[in-house]
Amino acid sequence: MSELFAEVNGIKICYEVKGEGVPVFLIHGFGAKKESWIAQFGPLSEHFKVIRFDNRGSGKSDRPNQPYTMELFADDINSLMEYLKIDKAHVVGVSVGGMIAQHFAVKYPNRLNKLVLINTIPKWPENKSGLEVYKQSKITGYEKRLKDPTKAFFDSTPISYTLKFRKEMKENPKKKFYGLFSAEDLIREDTINPATPQDIENQAHALGTHNIIDRLHEIKSETLIMCASNDRQMPKSVNLQIHERILNSKFIVIEKAGHSSYKEKAPEVNKHIIDFLKS
Repeated sequence: MSELFAEVNGIKICYEVKGEGVPVFLIHGFGAKKESWIAQFGPLSEHFKVIRFDNRGSGKSDRPNQPYTMELFADDINSLMEYLKIDKAHVVGVSVGGMIAQHFAVKYPNRLNKLVLINTIPKWPENKSGLEVYKQSKITGYEKRLKDPTKAFFDSTPISYTLKFRKEMKENPKKKFYGLFSAEDLIREDTINPATPQDIENQAHALGTHNIIDRLHEIKSETLIMCASNDRQMPKSVNLQIHERILNSKFIVIEKAGHSSYKEKAPEVNKHIIDFLKS
């Protein structure tokens, strides 16, 4: 398995493919990159042809200095599918990746098989002051990471993981959770090709313009919506709004998990995804 590059929409997108069968695209979250799917890429590839990729402005993909939009991210996925000669695929998105997935589902319904949305929202709050705070916190995190990656990682974990899981990671950073990843793995990945302040600015523009709540009823594909009981960023109540508007949807709460539930409760989350996509 090796990283490959596709020229789409005037930029290069870095991607990896693993497994055989029905194609599944994984869309990562804000300031992240394809490696954030460390707990899903292998397990899902035992059942499907899994494609994980770096969004524009992330990882090893090109990072044009321009304000991004959700539609632009969706266009990149469509063009990547065309490049790979894939007519139709399952799409899985987490957090901001789930927002992108919603736009993709509305704009390219004929490209979509089933949709999985994890810990996401249908629109950004109208009060944009929160966006500025969020953006600045990400920029501060970038600066902290340059100075002390380990401290920066553990300082960021309260919004992502439950206290119990954070303690386990801190007590033994080498511990391989579920045989898939350790805190050391996550810290190391954080230091490689991180989102810069410029990338954060450009990605944040897409967040600020995200509002698809009045078009969710257009999504006819079978949809699985998963949220985490302890997610303070994108709580159950907001995920329920998505479930209420996508008629052909199933709703699951992952108990005792935070915003990064797809890592914290990886076996449970993976089983739900695999069962849903195979049903």
